[in-house]
Amino acid sequence: MVLIDYVWLKLLVELDTKMSFSFYKKIAIDLGTANSLVYVVGEGVVLEEPTVVAVSLNDGKVLAVGHEAQKMLGRTPGNIKASKPMRDGVIADYAVTEAMLKYFMRKVGAYGLIKPEVMICVPAGVTQVERRAVLGAAMEAGARNAYLIEEPLAAAIGAGIPITEPSGNMVLDMGGGASEAAVISLGGVVTFKSVRVAGNRIDEAISKYVRRKHNLVIGETTAESIKIKIGSAIPSGKEESMEVTGRDSITGLPKQIHFSSVEVFEAMREPLGKIIQMLKTVMEEVPPELSSDIIDKGIVMTGGTAQLKSFDRLITQETGVPAFVAEDPLRCVIKGIGIAIENLEVYSRSIKK
Repeated sequence: MVLIDYVWLKLLVELDTKMSFSFYKKIAIDLGTANSLVYVVGEGVVLEEPTVVAVSLNDGKVLAVGHEAQKMLGRTPGNIKASKPMRDGVIADYAVTEAMLKYFMRKVGAYGLIKPEVMICVPAGVTQVERRAVLGAAMEAGARNAYLIEEPLAAAIGAGIPITEPSGNMVLDMGGGASEAAVISLGGVVTFKSVRVAGNRIDEAISKYVRRKHNLVIGETTAESIKIKIGSAIPSGKEESMEVTGRDSITGLPKQIHFSSVEVFEAMREPLGKIIQMLKTVMEEVPPELSSDIIDKGIVMTGGTAQLKSFDRLITQETGVPAFVAEDPLRCVIKGIGIAIENLEVYSRSIKK
């Protein structure tokens, strides 16, 4: 009976490679520091949730994942911990990440007669240990086969860049935990640099500035809201402001202040400067033949932090190379992973197992 089942499953897999439809699901996962997205071949992006997990400290049981867990951040009792299992683009808590992957795969209906094929992106600079951790988590979560693709490559594919051509393309991908700049040609990364400064560090810089200047303690969500509403990489002619509520660091009582866009610019100057410096370092290492391609085509910006107001203008000013935000920058990476797993033969040189 077991032999018959095995032969039947093997036949289905062989048929799958020859037919236009699939007997099993092919799933792409963008496991980000701030948000995780899941793409199913034939269906598109089917899930987009915060990379947050709530765990019971009594028995280690996962209580909530995604949006439900995010609501618990900063509001949990002593026996529950709500945290982000990804830090700076890599796995910080293996067991919790595995549980989160199982939750995502179960939610999109990945578990059927045949286990799914899964592809996950990783930062270009991750170590072999970190790569194995991601592959291991995917296999333990129930994948039949697991593949990895470097995040700048996935971002470029999702942005519509023809990465397999013998021409230089520059991508600046900025998520929640890390920013990566890479020059891509012939389906591979020619040179890259990464810095663990992105959306989360910008939020932290705003929080520290508010505490230092106004003696006001605010949370991550409030800092992010300030960045989105009145933050700008270049000071605008019109000053904006918003009311910010938090806890007075001296009295411990609730307090409300008016926070201006000029102050936000000052708070963000240091982390944005580090991203710019990393970008310049990459450009200094680009072979001369590819440099002319980059000047002609410009720098493609992807990721959530690319949406910061006037950031493209700042990069153009600082580097002298035109920069522009890709269409739907938040989803470039997940779309690229989806295209790659759907066309494994085409992108085989860019994929690792």
